[in-house]
Amino acid sequence: MEQETVGDLELSVGYVLKQVHASLRAAMDEVLRPLDLTVPQYACLELLGQHPGLSNSELARRAFVTRQSMNLVVQRLQERGLLTRPERAPHGRVLPTELTEDGQAVLREASVTVRAVEKELLSPLSRQQQRRLHEDLTACATVFAASRQA
Repeated sequence: MEQETVGDLELSVGYVLKQVHASLRAAMDEVLRPLDLTVPQYACLELLGQHPGLSNSELARRAFVTRQSMNLVVQRLQERGLLTRPERAPHGRVLPTELTEDGQAVLREASVTVRAVEKELLSPLSRQQQRRLHEDLTACATVFAASRQA
């Protein structure tokens, strides 16, 4: 039985996904720079805006970075006064993290700029195509992640 190779990169879904990711990341870097934010810092703010009280581990998992990297992100945002963490865990070892008022204001501005980038990225597609793309990519990510954990 002959094994299949990747073949023409221009026809590889993985290669195109990487191109989209690289373009999206570069555009996000560009619009977040004036706000003195990195993409991981923005992700942290957005996650906390939608899910206040997440732990460092949970933030790292949801932002696709290591716990060590997220610790540096949280530390930098805390130094800027954009989020707070208690000195001691209220129970257990988890230090719940929350946005400050300044953090909420920066998040609103950052979220608007990032959404504009996303809209630009998806502009060639109709709303229906955008929904379908989201559904298809979500299905792939879900099944692939589950198969990797098994």
